[in-house]
Amino acid sequence: MLNEAVNLENSREAGGEPERRVRDRGATERAILAAAKRLLAEEGFQNFGINAVARRAGCDKQLIYRYYGGLDGLVEAIGADLGTWVKDRIPEDTGGMFLLTYGDLMERLSLLLLDALRNDQLMRRILAWEISENTEQVRRLSEARSKALALWLERMRGSLTPPKGVDTAAVNAIVIAAIQHLVLAASAGGQCAGLSLKTSKDWEKAATALKRIVRGVYG
Repeated sequence: MLNEAVNLENSREAGGEPERRVRDRGATERAILAAAKRLLAEEGFQNFGINAVARRAGCDKQLIYRYYGGLDGLVEAIGADLGTWVKDRIPEDTGGMFLLTYGDLMERLSLLLLDALRNDQLMRRILAWEISENTEQVRRLSEARSKALALWLERMRGSLTPPKGVDTAAVNAIVIAAIQHLVLAASAGGQCAGLSLKTSKDWEKAATALKRIVRGVYG
């Protein structure tokens, strides 16, 4: 499918069906984006470049410049895709849990985020990149994910309010940072500060501790 799309895009023939060209362009764009995400997930940003993405996608690198404007545009497209990631991996349904308090809401978000990051190699690569480099590309990805999470929280909270005197921005930032560090440490060495993170029982223990911390602040 991709080879057919790429061949059509690279063709210099004057004829052809306009509607088919539009569909094939969309297929090629999606294939390039998917290849870029797979490359990041498997090898990280160290080997991430136009040539590597083109090889992985099986297309001419000029198509990446044409459709995404180059590497920066491709990274921006990945950033935009993070909004979809939040929607897909952190659903807005409550899963049968009644959200009666702000503590209920933050417990729900924390556990969903923990599970989502544990099961997404690409997102873990992006997180690792964010904490190791300070570039424009990193900032775009970080801001895109932060905005998507903030919008999720805003939509879900409704009339729920946190306890008085609690700096929710600071507390939530620390909770999210702890979750991110847990999954990165587990991916790198299977443990974090002496806490084993290898088995399902290990992660149940971590989730229980996380819930206690959230409830200790928000009730």
